[in-house]
Amino acid sequence: MKSCLNYIEGQWRLPETDEWSVNVNPAYPEEKLGRIARSTQTDVNRAVEAADAAFASWKEWPGAKRGRLLAAAGRLLEERADAIAETMTREMGKTLPEARGEVLRGAAILHYYAGEGERASGEHIPAGDGKSLLYTRRIPLGAVGLITPWNFPVAIPVWKLAPALIYGNTVVLKPAGNTSLTGCALVEALVEAGFPPGVINLVHGSGQVVGDAMLAHPRLAGISFTGSNTVGKLIAGTASGRGLKYQLEMGGKNSVIIMEDADLDQAADLVVSGSMKSTGQKCTATSKVIVMKDAVEPFTRKLLARLSAIKAGDGMQPDTYFGPVASHSAQQSVLSHIRRGIEEGARLLFGGGVPERGGYFVEPTLFAGVTPSMALAREEIFGPVLALMEADTLELAIRMANDTDYGLSAAIFTKSLESAMTFINHIEAGMVKVNAETAGVEYQAPFGGLKQSSSNSREQGRAAMEFFTHTQTVSLSI
Repeated sequence: MKSCLNYIEGQWRLPETDEWSVNVNPAYPEEKLGRIARSTQTDVNRAVEAADAAFASWKEWPGAKRGRLLAAAGRLLEERADAIAETMTREMGKTLPEARGEVLRGAAILHYYAGEGERASGEHIPAGDGKSLLYTRRIPLGAVGLITPWNFPVAIPVWKLAPALIYGNTVVLKPAGNTSLTGCALVEALVEAGFPPGVINLVHGSGQVVGDAMLAHPRLAGISFTGSNTVGKLIAGTASGRGLKYQLEMGGKNSVIIMEDADLDQAADLVVSGSMKSTGQKCTATSKVIVMKDAVEPFTRKLLARLSAIKAGDGMQPDTYFGPVASHSAQQSVLSHIRRGIEEGARLLFGGGVPERGGYFVEPTLFAGVTPSMALAREEIFGPVLALMEADTLELAIRMANDTDYGLSAAIFTKSLESAMTFINHIEAGMVKVNAETAGVEYQAPFGGLKQSSSNSREQGRAAMEFFTHTQTVSLSI
């Protein structure tokens, strides 16, 4: 059984207390995959201090030179895509094709940001005296902490790591506990690419211990978090109290509107993909579908036909559509949402149970008759559960879609430009799709939400520069 160590100041290190947790395969919970270091505040302090010490020299590297290391790391991820994908699938349940696609996405992100080292930043501003040189430049924050979730254990760490590093920061990465083996495989590739000691540090352990220690360390200059709203709000409170720059990407309750003129086959395909791929464990997953009244009956038939063809099973098998949810606690949470939906009066049209096999599985589930006051319409479920709602007009459908604390992603299916533009102009979401699923965004485009989905910053693309750098204004007169 593999031991997953911390990586601090260029060395793989045992945790201070020599304590470990064990990760299991959610498809076969009796299968133990590896033991994971349980770090202490001392381990975190060493990692932050290593990152802080390395920052002085790393920030002086030319962007193009930093970019060459990112490009080398991208090539290593490409070479190891199959092995890392298998680790991911066994560790958190995602199907092997999805896992491999995620690793290759991570490689593409590294290549994208490798080029960022040679792109322009800052601007020249006309000086009032007509003689001085007045301009802005981007400078790195320093040592930054990255706290990442289990549902995208390569893509999300990379889309934080890559911009942090190319803009001259050093990092301390804390991956989610139940995907720490995948986190180790990612960092192994980065290490082999040749980053200097201390530039990249990896610390495993509980969020309560490792996250709190990061927030408390006076030499940490910023923290970027993706995860639950509960934890995100705690981070925001602590970080703002000590003036620490922070970035939060949190939950979503993502709606799709189906107009009468929509291509219902296309809509059904993409609603199922958006809600069921990765077992619904995406912050951008489709969660509720608001259908115009005349389209409800034919659209529901098409959804049921597609859901009945879905096979839940071991993500390593080629005919599996989705695997288990990531853990026993995740399974119980999804099942509790299903029970509550039934108790509140929604009609269970499909699924709702556990397949007759071991592992942390939940059947693909469809509810109808969902009303705006029900938890199914308001709370993030993070599982393969879809809620159908009805509306008479587009204006009502948009109000129903906006009736949530979240504002991450939303989509409409229509052939009408007028309907599409009305939707775009009135929907409260950071990412808006027309005739496309809610899940996913291209890595060169900004990613983030409105309302309680985000701290009002953006990740990915050039927008990542806003968080990982400060703007410095220079007036030069000789």
